[in-house]
Amino acid sequence: MKKIVIIGANTFQNPLILKAKEMGFETHVFAWQDGSVGEKTADYFYPISIVEKNRILEVCREIKPDAVTTIASDLAMITVAFLAEKLGLNGSSISCINRSTNKYLMRQAFQEHGIPCPRYERVTEKDALQKIAGMQLPIIVKPTDRSGSRSVTKIEGTGIIDGTLSVETEIEIRRAVNRAVRDSFEDMAIVEEFFSGDEYSFESMTVQGVHHMLQITKKYTTDAPHFIETGHAEPAGLSEETQERVKREIFRALDALGITGGAGHSEFRIQKDGTIRIIEIGPRMGGDCIGSHLVPLSTGYDFIKMVIEEAAGLPVSFERNRHYSRAEIRFIMKEADYQEYLARRSEKRIVFEDEIDCDFSRDVVDSGSRHGYYIYVED
Repeated sequence: MKKIVIIGANTFQNPLILKAKEMGFETHVFAWQDGSVGEKTADYFYPISIVEKNRILEVCREIKPDAVTTIASDLAMITVAFLAEKLGLNGSSISCINRSTNKYLMRQAFQEHGIPCPRYERVTEKDALQKIAGMQLPIIVKPTDRSGSRSVTKIEGTGIIDGTLSVETEIEIRRAVNRAVRDSFEDMAIVEEFFSGDEYSFESMTVQGVHHMLQITKKYTTDAPHFIETGHAEPAGLSEETQERVKREIFRALDALGITGGAGHSEFRIQKDGTIRIIEIGPRMGGDCIGSHLVPLSTGYDFIKMVIEEAAGLPVSFERNRHYSRAEIRFIMKEADYQEYLARRSEKRIVFEDEIDCDFSRDVVDSGSRHGYYIYVED
């Protein structure tokens, strides 16, 4: 029996575990033991944190897996690349993953390949105001190496950041940088000039260096300052001409990062004048059930199966199964969202739902603190 190592055991990783078992793989799952569903669904579970790469490698040398993979986690992708290289398995290079999971290195790669970028600076708590002098407000502050909207802050305003900055704005910038640095693994933040426009993501699969577009997703977020994702819908409703322009720009960016195989999740904005601006790219399937649920429901592509086939060095199938005209995930942020969920449930349009926490007195501060979610379809 073929064996597959999967990094991560939470709800978003569980579809990968189940699909691998369905395909006949013996599943070996590594994650911090916290009662996640993957601890029970895996054939073999190892209570080792996903960041303990060398400990996992020691166990993998005994397992002798045929593939190693993960979905929807930047942090897990770093460990996957490390294991794949050490074990001689299919996977993106460590240098590619480093560029793709660090927002500062990603911007550098885009700039080197002529892909338009906003002005950006990597900063610490001590040098932030000095380094961003001359930037145009508004700006976005983020940890360099985290995902899930964690510690993302937009600083509003107009004009240039200089010595005339108001005390209130200066304090706001310092607090945002402090939050981002605190949540960063490398204790660094990135500050970028903000570009406006509707937000989307581009779901792709790369096989032997050839990129394939699977779907484009319309993203819904809260307003400033944190832009927490409240939902995703597929298809995005863009014209054929716009989709082609997006595809060309994203494929250039994937090449710039050196992505030669596996899933891709590229976030971008389309400005009022039609200009496409890339926010960031993940060398993995989109989280929030985008890759695992929405892509198959809206296109018929078995995206998770593709990821496993690519990781195992098998031919990747682009066969399309039955699908719906539209698929959407909605996150429960407040009580009004819960009432909307109940209405859709009564219409029998919901195909998947998470356990929902109805304690709406608890604030939602990032993606990890949302109250639950559900997926519904239209045919």
